[in-house]
Amino acid sequence: MRRVVGVVLLAIGAFLIVLAPLVRIVIGGSLIAAPAAQYGISRLEAEGAQYFSAKDLKVMTGKLDIIVTTRGDVSQAEGDRVVWDEATVANDVTNNNRMITFVERRSAFNKFTGEGINCCSVNIDKKPSKLEGQIYKFPFDVEKKTYKVFNSTTGMAFDAKFVAEENVNGLPVYRFEQDVPTTKTETRSVPASIMGVTDTTGDVQVDRFYDGKNTFWIEPTTGSPVKQEQQRHEVLKTQDGIHSVIALVATAKMTPQTVSELVEDATSSKSQITLLKVTIPMVLLLVGLVLLVVGVIAIRGGKKA
Repeated sequence: MRRVVGVVLLAIGAFLIVLAPLVRIVIGGSLIAAPAAQYGISRLEAEGAQYFSAKDLKVMTGKLDIIVTTRGDVSQAEGDRVVWDEATVANDVTNNNRMITFVERRSAFNKFTGEGINCCSVNIDKKPSKLEGQIYKFPFDVEKKTYKVFNSTTGMAFDAKFVAEENVNGLPVYRFEQDVPTTKTETRSVPASIMGVTDTTGDVQVDRFYDGKNTFWIEPTTGSPVKQEQQRHEVLKTQDGIHSVIALVATAKMTPQTVSELVEDATSSKSQITLLKVTIPMVLLLVGLVLLVVGVIAIRGGKKA
């Protein structure tokens, strides 16, 4: 009887030892991913921002309240792919100017790695875009290296370099910085008087140029952003380069409430990952080893009997 029990224990122990890495690699990896049914609202603030007001036909200065709403399109989620729609609106709360900017964006990306996928009518303000680099998140197990991160204003990806290890609300994070060079983002017609052009009437052609610096604070286990800062500098220039006017100059930072919520989500996800990829596999492995030892002892004892 002891020999039978020993054989059973050996079988169970061997099964648990084999199961341990499977839970870590296969099961854990398949359960930990960006959600298809995403819904979230993030807020940023920009004190002392300057922008050209189309309503007032002049450059205004005020505090901007920026609201970013993200929704997952579950119907387009398939395999490793998720698709998120985003709407960003900026309001000048100082001068009571609503919707000074409104941007819509549709993105598809790998739910595990965070890398962009070109499908599903991805676009920025209804104009087709070509996605590359990280979209909403970094990959799991972030490394201290340079990643390409997509910039929706320019429609291109630029290097985000690892800078330092820091803490955000007590959570260990990696800080990455991305410098975006001066890039033309649009050409449009505006009244000559707005640009200070006095030798003509009617409209003149102007180019809009953007440059900026984006800082990302990323929780390394999950690849989740927990804090972000955007330094934006945008100008309108006549095509002869002589006349220019500020389009938008602002430093936008996530509000403390948004940061707190993101840190809470990242902490919870990190705990789940640790449970699935470390704690449970380790327990299975240890229990399996114990059962193997007990099984061997039981078999040997059964033979002596």
